[in-house]
Amino acid sequence: MPSSPLPTRESLREVRYDIRGELSRRARELEGQGRHLIRLNIGNPGAFGFRTPAHLQEALARHVPDSDPYTHQQGLPLAREAVAQFHRERGTPNANAERVFVGNGVSELIDISLRALLNPGEEVLLPSPDYPLWSAATILNQGRPVYYRCPPERGFLPDPAEIEKLITPRTRALVVINPNNPTGANYPRELLQQLVDIAARHKLLLMADEIYDGILYDEAAFTPLAPLAGDVPCLSFGGLSKVWRACGWRVGWAVLSGDPLKIGDYHHAMDLLSALRLCANVPAQFAVPAALTGPETILELTGAGGRLHESRRAAIECCEASEHLSLVAPAGALYAFPEVVGDAAVDFDDQAFALELLEEEDVLVVPGSGFNVPGSRHFRITLLPDAAMIREVFTRIDRALARHAARARARQVA
Repeated sequence: MPSSPLPTRESLREVRYDIRGELSRRARELEGQGRHLIRLNIGNPGAFGFRTPAHLQEALARHVPDSDPYTHQQGLPLAREAVAQFHRERGTPNANAERVFVGNGVSELIDISLRALLNPGEEVLLPSPDYPLWSAATILNQGRPVYYRCPPERGFLPDPAEIEKLITPRTRALVVINPNNPTGANYPRELLQQLVDIAARHKLLLMADEIYDGILYDEAAFTPLAPLAGDVPCLSFGGLSKVWRACGWRVGWAVLSGDPLKIGDYHHAMDLLSALRLCANVPAQFAVPAALTGPETILELTGAGGRLHESRRAAIECCEASEHLSLVAPAGALYAFPEVVGDAAVDFDDQAFALELLEEEDVLVVPGSGFNVPGSRHFRITLLPDAAMIREVFTRIDRALARHAARARARQVA
């Protein structure tokens, strides 16, 4: 009797995660053949020599003997209180430990929060470009992503009027990724207030992905959303992965704020879903108070002369020097999102270009279409390599784009 494949969930056909998709699998094949690749597809600080601060490592090690039992489904009380205090100091209304959920990274909490919110067919407003986990989690929780444009000509910022036109009776939430991944855009206070006003008018849940809140460059200043939201229901996400370079520890948090009468049922739903997976990773939660109350360690990297600052500067200068690239300088986060322009952009296919760059130049990037940008001429790189490697990468990218431009000109002559 012939065998048939085991059926899988149909909605997975709509899900894409190019950050670790087909290109990444091809990269592993090439590495297996002995090729040395420059992997710029993921913001993974430890892979580029960054270390989690020593005071966090010490806090974790000190409490390993205390980590054998399950803890509360919402997280260790001392970790939740530290997050609550951090949010009280930044102005989040009614921030207390009961409103804090600790998860295995922000990724798990995004899934839990959308599962608690959505009924089949309900809509979530997402930026385009977005971080694709948001789209995937919306789809897998039977929702429908609806994208609001954040084009480069507006500095990758949205138009509130455009957002409001997308709202229907089935819209449940408005997601804000700030500072933004993949673009590095940093939302000004006035824009955030307009988004709060939209959520208030249409009774939407605000979902603020603020995992990069401490990674800003030059004069950029971060504005948290929850203090502006006031009584409007708002879920603010943060964690140890980026600012504290502890990706592998898988510690994230979500803080629920707003009118208690409006958020009570949603809090109970999130608590139930948290209980179903028992609890998040316990040992690393002991590092949360050390992170939020200990010495500042990110500014030496993002400030003038710091490694991240210099890598960003190298990316900006390389794009300025290229006839094939245009870049909106990232104000925050760990990425650059250049656009291909000129002759190299003629008949440009971002997936095909990324594959060619991998096969011929040993550089792995993420195509812009992987961030839900239709017809994208962009690609994303991480700024985690040092400045010298960033310059080498752009030398290779420019070489590949020069070949594209030459082929385009040849077709025009023919």
